[in-house]
Amino acid sequence: MNPLWVSKTGLEAQQNRLSTISNNLANVNTTGFKRDRPIFEDLIYQNVRQAGAQTSQETVLPSGLMLGTGVRTVATQKIHTQGNILQTKNKLDVAIQGRGLFQIQKPNGDVAFSRTGNFQLSAEGVIVTASGYPIQPQITVPANAASLTIGNDGAVSITTPGIAQPQQIGQIQLADFVNPSGLQPTGENLYLETTASGPPTVANPGNNNTGTLIQGALEGSNVNVVEELVNMIETQRAYEMNSKAISTMDQMLQFANNQL
Repeated sequence: MNPLWVSKTGLEAQQNRLSTISNNLANVNTTGFKRDRPIFEDLIYQNVRQAGAQTSQETVLPSGLMLGTGVRTVATQKIHTQGNILQTKNKLDVAIQGRGLFQIQKPNGDVAFSRTGNFQLSAEGVIVTASGYPIQPQITVPANAASLTIGNDGAVSITTPGIAQPQQIGQIQLADFVNPSGLQPTGENLYLETTASGPPTVANPGNNNTGTLIQGALEGSNVNVVEELVNMIETQRAYEMNSKAISTMDQMLQFANNQL
């Protein structure tokens, strides 16, 4: 295998890792963002001498001669660890403490999922995301509501002038997945269900291992800036070493061309 090609695969892998790190750092202040981690695997090996092959009638090779052909980026994995809970005191800000995702209806009718809880009200009083997508099940807040309360269990209730008893107007439900890392990120802080994630299990917050809700708070990004900067330094050094390998091989070929 040409060492130039092997080192070239190393450069591509480190470039992909740097792109992932850059995206993590760019979203360090994105509400509900989950950091990505690149996963690498080595490429197929050239089997020059098979381990265990007979060297005589009585002996075998204790080890083989196998030359690697490089590396590739096989996946980027979302790390769904809990982000910091930031108190905002905004009545429509909701953070999830634990597992689960909000259900969001997209304009094409598909249901997406999100950890971002900075909700707002539409002109019709519907609770929507910052992009105007309503949550599911849809909840409409009456115009005469004096206060809005979202319980830990997702119950949404209001008080109205002249009525002391709170009235429940809706229920926020959370969706959970066997493999949340298998969800497909689509931008806008949304994920889509895939075969790898499995179907969602929908429940009220606090049931079926789903988390609870915190009103007046948001979940911050789980990106650790210090960790990402260290990873960036490691990536830079690995890229430099692969570049040096290419330079060294070029010098060796140049010497062979000039001397032979």
